[in-house]
Amino acid sequence: MSRRTHRGLFAAATLTAALASLTALTAPAGASAGPQARLFMVNPVQSSNDQSLTDAKDSAAAVPSSAYATAALRNLDASGGLSGRWAYVRSDTGASAKIADAGTYDRHDDQFEQVMAYFWVNESQEYLQGLGFGSELPGANDRAQPIRINQWGSDNSFFTDKKAEIRFGKGGVDDAEDAEVVVHEYGHAVHHAQVPGFGTSVEAGAIGEAFGDYLAVTVGAHAAAKYGWPLKADLACVADWDAVSYSPAPHCLRRVDGDKVYDDRVGQVHADGQIWSRALFDVRSRLGARTADRVIVNAQFGFAPDTSFSDAARTTIATARAMYGAAAETAVRDAFRARGIPGV
Repeated sequence: MSRRTHRGLFAAATLTAALASLTALTAPAGASAGPQARLFMVNPVQSSNDQSLTDAKDSAAAVPSSAYATAALRNLDASGGLSGRWAYVRSDTGASAKIADAGTYDRHDDQFEQVMAYFWVNESQEYLQGLGFGSELPGANDRAQPIRINQWGSDNSFFTDKKAEIRFGKGGVDDAEDAEVVVHEYGHAVHHAQVPGFGTSVEAGAIGEAFGDYLAVTVGAHAAAKYGWPLKADLACVADWDAVSYSPAPHCLRRVDGDKVYDDRVGQVHADGQIWSRALFDVRSRLGARTADRVIVNAQFGFAPDTSFSDAARTTIATARAMYGAAAETAVRDAFRARGIPGV
């Protein structure tokens, strides 16, 4: 059965392989071989904190040139298109992007979204590889992720498990223009690869939305540090650029530092997910991003498709202890207790 996970406003292999992943993760912009692409530094609002930016019907003039950066498109295959080891754009609107022109597109060009989607899906998997997933830890969606651009005829994006593909929508700010939307949807693909069919209960669905939001924040923050990009808007705000079309300033799709607790559940996955994402964000604050993300992602291999908050929290706590000992266990337990999650 095809399950669409909507973004909506509610909406050890070898030491050599491990070192190669670490090198790719920490290399400065342009250091890796590959054609150069023009793209947003996560998103224009995050890099500038200019809350007055608007879509203006895909106008190139709506966003200053300072919002763009140039970085290498890595892990491409020999096809000549946006296809590679960790991602491939399988269909699109307009003409397909030309690798030779990837450094010239701007947001007015349909090809810009194609380049953004490829770059940020690849960046996300490189981040996971750098954490050890696919080397000393099991791979987490370590495959070529299929992507469709503007195949959903409204301002929404989703991951569908029927073909295990990500589809990005258009309308307002076209979704693949915002790296945090791209990475959020990739989070669903990661969950599905770890636990096929994940999200069959409301609480599991909420955990999926929360992880997507959290992954968007942590990958975006890592990329900003890696490439030396400015991060001027609130880190805890997800999809600041996409949200200019549907939220007041300061623009956010959702936040990962809210104050919701378990008793605030309303039975809606995006709303209830903010309970879980706050717990993950607190784990990050207490353990540091790398340790936290290794625990958070590794724990997900032990979730059931219909897991509850309580069961998933206990699994994450046990994973923290197994990986890093009693102090990490306590930090993770405290983060979930602060959200009032029962049984922890």
